[in-house]
Amino acid sequence: MVKFYNVTKIYPNGVKALTDITVSIDQGEFVFVVGPSGAGKTTLLRLISREESPTRGQVVFSGKNLARLTPKQLALLRRQIGMVFQDFRLLPRKTVFENVALALEIAGVPWREIKKRVPEVLARVGLLAKTRCFPYQLSGGEQQRVSLARALVNRPSLVMADEPTGNLDAENARELMRLLLEINREGTTVLMATHARDIVNLLQKRVIALSEGHLVAYEMRGSYQYGT
Repeated sequence: MVKFYNVTKIYPNGVKALTDITVSIDQGEFVFVVGPSGAGKTTLLRLISREESPTRGQVVFSGKNLARLTPKQLALLRRQIGMVFQDFRLLPRKTVFENVALALEIAGVPWREIKKRVPEVLARVGLLAKTRCFPYQLSGGEQQRVSLARALVNRPSLVMADEPTGNLDAENARELMRLLLEINREGTTVLMATHARDIVNLLQKRVIALSEGHLVAYEMRGSYQYGT
């Protein structure tokens, strides 16, 4: 599904975020990206969504070299990717319904379909009763589940989560992971960058471990033992 071929990313300020990375992620996998702060985890995710482009090498998504996509093709690609962030990134002046619906509105989905799909995805994450609430009226765990609903509403083939449990207590982190595992069992690929050693060690999924931009491990059923 996603393949990196000898990818190096150097930012304009000279920081080398990734060096000669070659990895692949298959459709339907659940993959953790681990490593200390500054290891290159977020850069790897941003290359997949083409928020960044590699300095050298190729990133391929569903058989397409991302560097060669037209703006229209890139927009279609991004609809296949749902993003979940540590800081939720909800719009404070929009309700839960409106925050989730926005992803569909941007994609040009008809309002009739939006009115159907938003309640469905909110019910899935246990927040149907919070439809008219604003983010400030929600707990951190609830806000993160709204973020997950927004990521899922376009029915993506890949969900990427960047430290999604970083601002959650243990109970809410477990609930978020339960939901991610559930959608993965149904066939959605999940790629999660994390410092959560306990989660990685418990689930024993594939691990991509980075350190100072280098690939230091690529394990089928790995644990978190590559820095803090």
